Amino acid sequence: MASSASPKRIDMTQGSIWKCMINFAIPVFIGHLFQQLYNTADSIIVGNFVGKEALAAVSSSGNLIFMMTGFFMGLCMGAGVIISRYLGARDFEKMRKAIHTAVAFALCCGLTLSILGLWLAPKLLVLMKTPENVLPLSITYFRIYFFGSFFSLTYNVCAGILQAVGDSKSPLRFLIIASFTNVILDLVFVGALDFGVAGAAIATVLSQMLSAFLGFRKLLRSEGDYQLHIKQICFDFARLKEILHQGIPSGVQNSIISIANVVVQSNINAFGDDAMAGCGAYSKIEGFIFLPIMAFSAAITTFISQNLGAGNHERALKGSRFGVFGAMASAEGLGAVLWLICPWVIPLFNSDPAVVEIGVNQMRTESIFFFALAFAHAVSAVMRGAGRAKMPMYTMLLCWCIIRVTYITVAVQFFPVINTVYWAYPITWLLSCIIFAYYYFKGDWIHTYDYAA
Repeated sequence: MASSASPKRIDMTQGSIWKCMINFAIPVFIGHLFQQLYNTADSIIVGNFVGKEALAAVSSSGNLIFMMTGFFMGLCMGAGVIISRYLGARDFEKMRKAIHTAVAFALCCGLTLSILGLWLAPKLLVLMKTPENVLPLSITYFRIYFFGSFFSLTYNVCAGILQAVGDSKSPLRFLIIASFTNVILDLVFVGALDFGVAGAAIATVLSQMLSAFLGFRKLLRSEGDYQLHIKQICFDFARLKEILHQGIPSGVQNSIISIANVVVQSNINAFGDDAMAGCGAYSKIEGFIFLPIMAFSAAITTFISQNLGAGNHERALKGSRFGVFGAMASAEGLGAVLWLICPWVIPLFNSDPAVVEIGVNQMRTESIFFFALAFAHAVSAVMRGAGRAKMPMYTMLLCWCIIRVTYITVAVQFFPVINTVYWAYPITWLLSCIIFAYYYFKGDWIHTYDYAA
């Protein structure tokens, strides 16, 4: 059997639990921070250089973009769980096959997604009730963005592989480089050359292309058992079956959440471009709340997978407790800060008083409940790491899709104000927490698989 992977990775089966998770989570947090900063830069530059209609176009495309990409991102998450599991069990031969299968699958998915995005853009945006004055800009941004989705998925699978083997620092470096590149290109294409929303989309695609290249090159040059070999990029159907078994529930979970959010966005769109711009500005700020949640979730999934793969059940339980608490405390702390400063932050995107008022009201309605959002995502990460990806999928389907859509459809008819839309999120977050708490504290997820067998 081959030697273990590069010493630069974090072996989560040994050492201090909190140090392992924090050392893994910090680079993930910083990487997502830079990614969020360059996404926010898109909106700030577009909102100030082009106007609130352009800001509405860029912002309103976010939920639709994630609806299209979320399924494929979930498949990448499934690959990470399988790779971590084999690493923990020290089965390096199957780990190598899983890595090459994941890359082959991501390349195929990326091409498929690019074609679907180009074709479906106008149809989906019309279904979302996008106002006529915003629709042409939204279609332009959406189509150019999806032209580059091949590179986005390529980067994500490379980053997922590196994180699965305990290397969260390399994806951080790539995101920092891509973030600075995107902001510079935004200023050139939107500010200097006046390309409008098309310039913002082109800047994003070029930065994604760069991050994909860096991630792919890292795997090709890596030393150890996770090194990528171009000639070995193909489908191993036994590993593909395992990846799909873990990844499809996560992908479906992402998609159903996105579908519900698209319905929410459609209701926002019906209130006009002020509501679209204000809620869009809020969504960019809310993205910063997801940073500690995503960082802890990534650490939790890798930690649980590696330790259950090694048969360290008690260590997996202790790590899950630390990760869940860390996600909740950090998200609620950031929420409290943003509750205070949002009147000064929202105007960075657009200073129109109507836009600012809507953004501030949404922030001050939802930020109180960010602990619930964090708990749901953290327990989902625990379940994915334990191989129980269907449990969070069904919970999200019920609470974050069926109940959320039902609430929006009914409540807006009786209370036709934008504030009604805001409450769709806290209500469904809290309901899902009841179910997640039951399954987490039940504790049988620890013995779902005997990876050490």
